[in-house]
Amino acid sequence: MSHPTTPTSARRGRAEAGRRAPHGLRDAQSLAFISVFAALIAASAIVPGIPVGGFGVPITLQTLAIMVTGLVLGGSRAVAAVALYLLLAFAGLPIFSGGRAGLQVLAGGSAGYIMGFLLAAFLVGIAAEQIIRRLPAKRRGLGFFLASIVVTVVASHMPGVLGMMVNLKLSWQAAFASDLIFYPGDILKDAVASVAAVAVHRAFPDILVRRVK
Repeated sequence: MSHPTTPTSARRGRAEAGRRAPHGLRDAQSLAFISVFAALIAASAIVPGIPVGGFGVPITLQTLAIMVTGLVLGGSRAVAAVALYLLLAFAGLPIFSGGRAGLQVLAGGSAGYIMGFLLAAFLVGIAAEQIIRRLPAKRRGLGFFLASIVVTVVASHMPGVLGMMVNLKLSWQAAFASDLIFYPGDILKDAVASVAAVAVHRAFPDILVRRVK
């Protein structure tokens, strides 16, 4: 026979749920995850992009990898993984889309999207931390998806439009129109990233947050 939940037990359950915190950056497991996900982002750039428009900004799998990284690792570790990837790419490894490398990519139409990687990883990672703490498992997929869409608009499309305005000398209207073509693919990638993140968190419940004793 089940017993009704008392106010005391409810408070205790909430307290236990609240005693969870993101993993730090210095433990060996976190360092390993940062390296693995930096490699995942680099590998996603190997898949040839789909050229669209005439401004040299292709559709790639990198935004998918960025979203998965944030949803799985959380804010600080996701930023570290993206920063490691960018550092290696700016240093000369050909791991930007199309085998590009070096700081010269910041002079092209993709500059805003590339610089938005860090912000996107951080924001979606912070959102994932809150979703894991506050939502039951069956609602996390929707939470991940909605957070990913919002972050994609704020941290990917907005910097992307700004980058095209600055580097390609486009008007706001022209840059916005050029950016619209990326929305359907990004929504699909956000959905895939959310499904993948749910599967990872189901298999490894403590990968994002740990219990604090």
